[in-house]
Parts: sequence; structure tokens; C-alpha cells
Amino acid sequence: MPDSPDHFLPTHRDYRLLLSFQKAEVVYDLTFHFCERFLSRGDRTIDQMTQAARSGKQNIVEGSKAALTSREMEIKLTNVARASLEELLNDYVDYLRPRELPIWDKNSKEAHFVRALSRQLHVSDASHASPVSHSSQPHHPPEEARDLFITFAKTKPPEVVANIALCLIHQTNYLLDQQVRRLEQDFLKHGGLREAMTKARLQTRAKDQRPPPRT
Repeated sequence: MPDSPDHFLPTHRDYRLLLSFQKAEVVYDLTFHFCERFLSRGDRTIDQMTQAARSGKQNIVEGSKAALTSREMEIKLTNVARASLEELLNDYVDYLRPRELPIWDKNSKEAHFVRALSRQLHVSDASHASPVSHSSQPHHPPEEARDLFITFAKTKPPEVVANIALCLIHQTNYLLDQQVRRLEQDFLKHGGLREAMTKARLQTRAKDQRPPPRT
């Protein structure tokens, strides 16, 4: 929360720069192609998975927007995004398990590859710069890394696409957990909009009541 009594609203943040949003957006695209390729038309699971993926992405957006006037609402919506992605994660597991398809171990070379490529999705500023990758994997700009994930979703077999989605959902959920903890700490330290307004009003009143400087 800003300390200036003239500006008590928090500084607006661009949700597109949130790592959680960038990964959740790719999760949504992967889910769209997965459902289109591997689930039968009319299967209710298509709507369930697509809506869960959309909810995960959109609630990050709405939470970021709500932060301007309500820290409590930002926390609530970020938790909704987290819950939606957890539901989606279980949908992918439910696809793999009864079909006796493998679920990648987190330490497998496939999971390491996905995590390394996922790190290259990060758009940090308007110039679309990406952090330097420390893995042996070739470095890709964010747009190319995203395109690779979409290519995998359109060409790889279902167990591969599902496992890629699982890896990305786990990463996104971890980021959302960190995000919620940080928001909770900020709220405990600074309070919400009402506290900021009260503080700004008291500071302005105290400023107005100061005696004029002696000449």
C-alpha cells in the first residue's frame, strides 16, 4: 500500500507479467487441444476440464484487477484459481489412471524437460525479455517456448499431452500458493482499502492542522 495520503490505492499490476498467469494460459490452451483431440464429442468431461482451465486463468486476471480496491477479493479469487487448477489436475490423472497410462515422476527426464521449457515462458517486461536459462536445453524466447507447447498439444499422444499439462499445473499451483501467502502477509501488514483510506485521511487531516511556518 502506498504511504502518500494523496494516493491510497495500490499500484496497478499487469496480470500478464504474473508467472502464474503465463503458465495458466498455456494450461488452458493445452487443455483445449487435449479435449478436442482425445475426448469424444458430447463427453461432459470436455466442459468440466475446459471450464476448470478457464477458471484457473480468469480468476488470476480478476484477482489482479480486484487488487485495486479489495485485497480480500484478490486473495479469494487467487484461491479460486488454485482450486480450479487442482480440479483440472485430477481430471488429467483420472484420464491416465484407468487407462493404465504412465504418470511421469517429477524427477524423470521428461518432467525436467517440461520444467526447463516452462521457465522460458516468462515475459518479464514490455520488451518480452526472458530470463537466462541455466539448463542444457536450447534457449527459446517466450513466444517460441509457448508455440512448442502448443505443437506438442497438437501432435503428441494423449499420455504425453496429459503429463505436460500435469507438470505445468503443478508449477502454476506452486506459484499460486506462494502468491496467496504473499498477499496474506501484505494484508496483515498493511490491511485493506478501508485501512488505507483511514490512514490517508488522518495523514491529510494532520497535515492540514499543522501551523504555518514562521516567516
